[in-house]
Amino acid sequence: MKDVLLMAAFAFAGAACAGLLGAVALRLLRHRSVAVSLAVVAAVAVAAMLAGTLAVAWAMFLSPHDLSVVTLVAAMAAVVSLATALLLGRWVVARGRDLARAARDFGDGGGFAAPPARATAELAGRNGGEWLATSARLAASRERERALESSRRELVAWISHDLRTPLAGLRAMAEALEDGVAADPARYHRQIRTEVERLGTMVGDLFELSRIHAGALELTPSRVSFRDLAADALLGADPLARERGVRLCGEDISHVPVEVDGKEMTRVLTNLLVNAIRHTPADGTVAVRVDRHEDTAVLSVTDGCGGIPEEDLPKVFDTGWRGNSARTPPAGAGLGLAIVRGIVEAHAGRARVHNVPGGCRFEVTLPLAAAST
Repeated sequence: MKDVLLMAAFAFAGAACAGLLGAVALRLLRHRSVAVSLAVVAAVAVAAMLAGTLAVAWAMFLSPHDLSVVTLVAAMAAVVSLATALLLGRWVVARGRDLARAARDFGDGGGFAAPPARATAELAGRNGGEWLATSARLAASRERERALESSRRELVAWISHDLRTPLAGLRAMAEALEDGVAADPARYHRQIRTEVERLGTMVGDLFELSRIHAGALELTPSRVSFRDLAADALLGADPLARERGVRLCGEDISHVPVEVDGKEMTRVLTNLLVNAIRHTPADGTVAVRVDRHEDTAVLSVTDGCGGIPEEDLPKVFDTGWRGNSARTPPAGAGLGLAIVRGIVEAHAGRARVHNVPGGCRFEVTLPLAAAST
């Protein structure tokens, strides 16, 4: 029994020495490629077996002939084992290169695709599914980024046009008044004031949108009734509706309590009403309705615009979207509905739109206010 323990100790000592030397070599080569690391690991395993076998053989005090035979056999086995390990390691490295290529294509804007050859478990199994899911999310993110960039460029072009046109008019009217050639100075003054107010509204919308995008929109929520907010918005939009010959209908407004910033939510309702009135023909109707759906409050504004093309419905709340390519001031800057969505989402709500017979319906969904105790 003591002989067996002694041989085990010699084998352990020889293998441990080889393993220690291999660990040192692996640490020194840790910055090299995976192929070098695999070669070191294979060499350490073979060397540990060889060192343990030779340590035991030398400790057994074999004859010189027997010792040389054992050494030769162990050495040949070690050479064959090491060569086999290196050849198999090349296959592992090749699969690793497939993973590297997939990751490179993934990062360059492409999608993840498993290699054409039979993939390893990392590529074909659960990790491969995670790569595919991440690829889909990144593709969607890139698409949103392109859409946002396109909308920003379009917004800059439209805003530049919308600012340049009234500024040119203001300059011309100011020069006419200065030179004393204005036939009706009072009318010029009224027109200048109208243009200045419109420019002020546009700049205010830009400032509001920038606060929303920067996450700097500060809300002061309080418990209010959706009926009161809708009534105030209807009262403010009534002059524009009368001017355009549009009827405002607000009979189906329920008393639904919500926890919102009254000022910001009034702006939401006003933007929706103004948008509906401007796109509803004369003698048309804009209807406002407030309902309670389970634990949410839903306010809807239905207009008579004739409907929005289905392909444009997802873009309605995008910054700068106007529904047509005409860069004319009556079309607006395309900011009102983007502001609506930003304010509603800041209240943990949702804004959406869908077509109805003869027009479209904008809906704002908000959480109900907690029951008072």
